[in-house]
Amino acid sequence: MKKINIAIDGPASSGKSTVAKIIAKKLGFIYTDTGAMYRSVTYLALKHQVSLDDEQALVSLILRFPITFKQGSEQQLVFVDDQDVTKEIRMPEVTKNVSKVAAYKLVREQLVKQQQAIAKDGGVVMDGRDIGTVVLPDAQVKIFLVASVEERARRRHKENLEKGIPSDFEELKVAIEKRDYYDSHRENSPLVQAVDAVSIDTTGMSIDEVVQAIINLVNDENSAKK
Repeated sequence: MKKINIAIDGPASSGKSTVAKIIAKKLGFIYTDTGAMYRSVTYLALKHQVSLDDEQALVSLILRFPITFKQGSEQQLVFVDDQDVTKEIRMPEVTKNVSKVAAYKLVREQLVKQQQAIAKDGGVVMDGRDIGTVVLPDAQVKIFLVASVEERARRRHKENLEKGIPSDFEELKVAIEKRDYYDSHRENSPLVQAVDAVSIDTTGMSIDEVVQAIINLVNDENSAKK
């Protein structure tokens, strides 16, 4: 298996992270959850009482507190300044504010630099909202996952309950719709499908089916390179 880069984009709760993790494990690639990086900055701002309206202060947090990933026994763990924040960055207060933080141009520039450094040697599966368009425009395989709002809210609700995170299904539907609009209409790196990305509607599909569809595309890419 050649060390190609795989970019997986799509709206909130379309299955990007779940699928990306499985594919990375199957291929022996590095998984990078870019959404967790934006969540980490949001978490830091809330923790240190930094105004979410102060873009420069948010950038200072990125420069001050390194964001790193480590593979745990069951999942990838997210660390901020060597502190495990894997659960904290999924709490409702972070989820409610992350889109605002992720919309800032300077914040995105700093984190994109880190993301591109991780992927410079290939062999990376990276998911987010602008991977195929901005972060890794030369990725050999680009996927754009979509699913209905109802389906995505159901997935996020189930995931939250399993992790012990407070969750309300109806509130999640409203939040996802708002985030879709915000992410698609922001000025900097809006959520949009790359022209050379393959769109997969995951509504009604099992995780295994989505994973296999992407693995097939990866195999096609590798076969074409021979």
